[in-house]
Amino acid sequence: MANPRVLAAVASIPRDRFVPAAERHRAYENIALPIACEQTISQPLVVARMLEALEPRADDRVLDIGTGSGYHAALLALLAGHVWTVERHPELSAEAARAIGGLGLENITFVVADGGDGLPAEAPFDAINVAAATSQRVAAALERQLSSGGRLVVPVGRRRQHLLRVTRTADGFAREQLEAVRFVPLVRDSNGG
Repeated sequence: MANPRVLAAVASIPRDRFVPAAERHRAYENIALPIACEQTISQPLVVARMLEALEPRADDRVLDIGTGSGYHAALLALLAGHVWTVERHPELSAEAARAIGGLGLENITFVVADGGDGLPAEAPFDAINVAAATSQRVAAALERQLSSGGRLVVPVGRRRQHLLRVTRTADGFAREQLEAVRFVPLVRDSNGG
């Protein structure tokens, strides 16, 4: 991990704001921690690695799927122009908005929806971050919401997962398999697949 912008963002955002009170004593350990709705806040090293692979730029329009605690969205807000963060659990979205509220970050739009559909009404995006494991089929649907040169970073797989980085090129999509990871699955609404 060598991206100075990512390192500065991680140093700027207090992770303890995004974990339940009972887990705050462990907020700075490099581990995933439980949050509400049977979800987790990812370990800091994995979050930083995903941000590094995503390569957010200061004027990027970013889609963040799986708001969860809001930690990833807060980091993205420091690194990009505007972030749309999508969460299917209204209570998680509201809690994330509260956690981010006192940080002075005003370039985040919170959306309660099925993240597997992306956010077609706001597409195209320069970068898409997915914080839950999904199938190759869902990842392919999200690729279509990328702008030219846009990047997608998504955990793919069920039992064995890895990060997938997709870049939209003039010729289609360049896909690169990155390291193994472990994420909670992306849960789809019953009518969404």
